[in-house]
Amino acid sequence: MRSAAASNQGTLVSESPSATTAVFHARFEQVAPIPLAAEITCHGGELLALVGPSGSGKSTLLRSIAGLYQPEQGRVVCNDETWLDTIANIHLPTSRRRIGMVFQNYALFPHLSALENVLEGMDVPTAATARERALELLHRVHLDGLAARRPAQLSGGQQQRVAMARALARNPHILLLDEPFSAVDRATREKLYVELADLRRDLPMPVILVTHDLDEATMLADRMTILSHGRTIQTGPPLVIRRHPANIEVARLIGLKNLFSGVIIAHQPSAGHTLIGWNGQHLKVHLRQDFPPGTPITWGLPTTDVLLMPLDHDSQGNLDNPVSGRIAKIVTLGETVHIQVHADETDGARLFLSVSHHIARRYALAEGQQLALRLRGEHIHLMPADDSPRRTRLTASESAVNSPA
Repeated sequence: MRSAAASNQGTLVSESPSATTAVFHARFEQVAPIPLAAEITCHGGELLALVGPSGSGKSTLLRSIAGLYQPEQGRVVCNDETWLDTIANIHLPTSRRRIGMVFQNYALFPHLSALENVLEGMDVPTAATARERALELLHRVHLDGLAARRPAQLSGGQQQRVAMARALARNPHILLLDEPFSAVDRATREKLYVELADLRRDLPMPVILVTHDLDEATMLADRMTILSHGRTIQTGPPLVIRRHPANIEVARLIGLKNLFSGVIIAHQPSAGHTLIGWNGQHLKVHLRQDFPPGTPITWGLPTTDVLLMPLDHDSQGNLDNPVSGRIAKIVTLGETVHIQVHADETDGARLFLSVSHHIARRYALAEGQQLALRLRGEHIHLMPADDSPRRTRLTASESAVNSPA
């Protein structure tokens, strides 16, 4: 339900009974010239982020949804309307797909004012109510008093707001955002994040955001889909994916540095943990009986869950995994100190941890220094050892079943 504040500010789109229950579904497959094996679903009022590195197929998927590119095989359905069905030979042109789109470069008409650009997004820009509605949209994106300015007279953030208002002017059934924040500075970008979160309270349609920035997706999205070489390889809530990647491929794409091979030693249900072997060490993790004893696995741990401990620390925790090692490298980036440690008695395994300046000063960290570490077993995540490409799509409930809490 809308908040009172939102209702007082006016309605961004003209709602129909189906608009609030809209479901978008797309499936694309082809071998060449751009490999695709992707499937995405987005519900009304939901923001889905498509996340992946350059060349992963993010923009191709968005262009396929918009009708700007037709894959060999595919189906696109929005609000019970079929936009693409290659089997049934249906391919609606972009003009017949009720889409609002914000391009990476905004694609504003340079010879038109902000108001005129918004009017161009409307089905009937000359209608009696068009000007009033366009001004309302400019007000909602915080551009009061700037309606007469042309794009060259606006800042990057203001141009992005005009593009957003124009995209909403069509009363779209889906809103597509193609890296809309990449062309602005950090301060403006963070302000636009807040504004998008505020706008979403009034948006009943599905919203799909393309980004290569995992942190951006985590802040803005209800769910995100990880893409690799045109394939959708995992879908779920951002924090679930970051804590519980489905496989090694996803773990690498989200930047998990501590990835190691291991083997299941035993399960101890009464103690609530599983014992894994790692290069001669035994580690305790949350109980994972879905991996039988003897199964090769890959385990991962975020750098923030490798903890510095005093050298005389006595390990007492149920999932306390003490490891010693020597600092091989220290790199300071902004407010965070990144440390690489050669772990003792592990055949030269390298552990990565991240600490604040305060912690680094407290321990007087220096290269060559001996350290006592603790690996937080409750945050060690187990994955199949096989890292061959697989199409894996996990819902939140599936992730909860297949991953430790």
